[in-house]
This record gives sequence, structure tokens and C-alpha cells, in this order.
Amino acid sequence: MFDALTALRNSLSRHWPLYLGGLLVALLAWSAFEAHGGTPEPSAGEHLSHGAVVLDSALLVFREGLETILVLAAVTASMVGATEIYRRPIAIGAGTGFLASVATWFLAAWVLGQLGGGGLAVQAATGLLAVIVLLVVMNWFFHKVYWTGWISNRNRHKREIVSRAGIDGRRATLWALVLLGITSVYREGFEVVLFLQNLRLSYGAGTVLEGVAVGLTLTALVGGITFLAHRHLPYKRMLVLTGVMLGIVLIVMVGESVQEMQLAGWLPETTVALAIPGWVGLWFAVFPTVEGLVAQALAAALVLGSYFGAEYWRVKRPRRRAEVPAARAEAPVLNPDAPPIGGEPRAQRPSISAETTAS
Repeated sequence: MFDALTALRNSLSRHWPLYLGGLLVALLAWSAFEAHGGTPEPSAGEHLSHGAVVLDSALLVFREGLETILVLAAVTASMVGATEIYRRPIAIGAGTGFLASVATWFLAAWVLGQLGGGGLAVQAATGLLAVIVLLVVMNWFFHKVYWTGWISNRNRHKREIVSRAGIDGRRATLWALVLLGITSVYREGFEVVLFLQNLRLSYGAGTVLEGVAVGLTLTALVGGITFLAHRHLPYKRMLVLTGVMLGIVLIVMVGESVQEMQLAGWLPETTVALAIPGWVGLWFAVFPTVEGLVAQALAAALVLGSYFGAEYWRVKRPRRRAEVPAARAEAPVLNPDAPPIGGEPRAQRPSISAETTAS
């Protein structure tokens, strides 16, 4: 009995992201099957359920928040000992970037309001732009370069700033690190604001902000464990898990955007005789129209195809040619000999960058 409990505890400690993901999927399935009503009409004002909007908003915020934490962790990993003083300006910059993201939310809401935020054309245009950006972010092949390249860029800037400390003066160095923190956070915050505007226009700010609160809570929890408790988390698994769930959100956003473009008269509406359950439309924006189904299938094929294409060109093709496979993209370490967050020797635990392969 004791051995069984020990094995269960070890399994939970090592694979808790997978168990958490399974719990979330189970809750999603239960909520979906509990939804009542027939297939939502494509011309109806609202297509998604309240819970679906909250969940989608939370996933978008948490995914971008997780990447922000990984960028900041990679940048500050070697700031120990005498260089630990440089963490404070980066933290100040990160907080400023977060406040700037909040200000951007209100600015975007005001601009869209001036353009006629409730208009179908504005909603369709906003949704289309959000889908394009999310497709770029979700593209597996591009994302390996996009995400890893961003961390490399942040680390390179940090090295340049710190190396100039004795030449340009401490004040200039501190301000440069503040700016580094601002850009590291605001980049992700701007994407979140862009993603959420279409949901806000369609379902109201209150519903979207519920999901934002959930996503920020999860982000704060991971950030606290990383920077305050100095604990190492399975970042790669978390990225894979949230990436899969974000792929579902992409399918939802594509279905919503197609319906909005149809309502705005930008696309025709060709119905098909499919008995789609009501909960599928309420949670995944799948409607019995040729345009919507084809667009969602193409979006899924693009993401999956780019992933398998990347695997072929980076691993399988060199292997078939008896070459050494290209190394998978990883978040670089600023100083390989420096201890990770918390100052523990590198031999005692793996570095952050070793786990943060781009997803």
C-alpha cells in the first residue's frame, strides 16, 4: 500500500501537467454535453456559450503569459551574485509592460468604438486579423524560429547592455534593462489584446474579462513558482499542452470569423445537410456551412502540416541522407556556466533552457 502511494505521488509530481490537462478536457467535455439547445443558427447574434468564451479567453492569456515568463526566466537566469541587482530594473520594466498592455486594451476598445465597434464589418475585420496572427503564432515550423529567435534577441540585448555598464554608466544600463523588460512583456500583451478584441465585440467585455482573470491567475501562479519559489517546472510539457489547447481555440476563432464575414456579406453562405449537435456549435463554432467547415479544416491542416513538415526537413530528411539531424530549437542559455534561477548548481537540476524547446 505504501509503495503504491509513493508511486502515485511520484507520478503526480512528474506528470502533473498531463493530469491537469486531462482534468480540463474532462470538464470541457462535461460542460459541453450539458449544454442544451439545437444547432445554433449561423445568423444568430451569439454563437458560443458563456463558458466557451471564458475558456478561450483564459487559454489565450495563459499561453502568452507562459511564454512571457519563459523569456524573462531565460534573460534573468544568469543574474546571480554581483549581477543580481540587474533583476530589479527588468522586473520594473515587466510591470510597466503589463500596465501598457492594459492601457492598450482600453485604447483598442476606444478605437474600435469610434469605428463602429458593433458593426458587422468591424467585427469581421477584427476577427480576420486575429485569426491571421494566431495562425502565425500557432504555425509549428515558424514558431520554432519565432519563439527561440525572440529569446535569443532578448539575451543578446541583455549581454550588450550589461557589457556597457562600465562605459556608459550605471544609470543608462538600468534604464536599458527597464526597456528590455517592457518590450519582453508588452509584445505578448499586445498579441493578447488583439486576440481578445473580436471576442469582446461579440460577447461583451464582462465575459471576456472573466477568462482574462483566470488566465492571469494561472500566469501569476507559474510566475510565483518560477521567480519567488525558485522551482523548476516542466515548461516544455506545459507549452505542448497549452499549444494543443490553443489549436482548438484557433479552430473556434476561424469558425466565428467565417460566420461574421458571412453576416457582413463578405462570404457566401452555403448550407449543408449535417445534423451538428448544439453543443458542438456552442463550444467549437462548427456550423453546417461549406465555407466554415472548409476554413476550419484548412486551418487545422496548416498547423498540423507545418509541424510534420518541420519534422521532416529538420530530422527525417537529414537522417535519410545519413546526415546529422539539425538540432531542435531551444531557448539559449546566456551563460552556460552560470547557475539557474535560485543559484543552485547546474548539476543538481537541469537549466530552464534545456526544457524550453519551442513548441
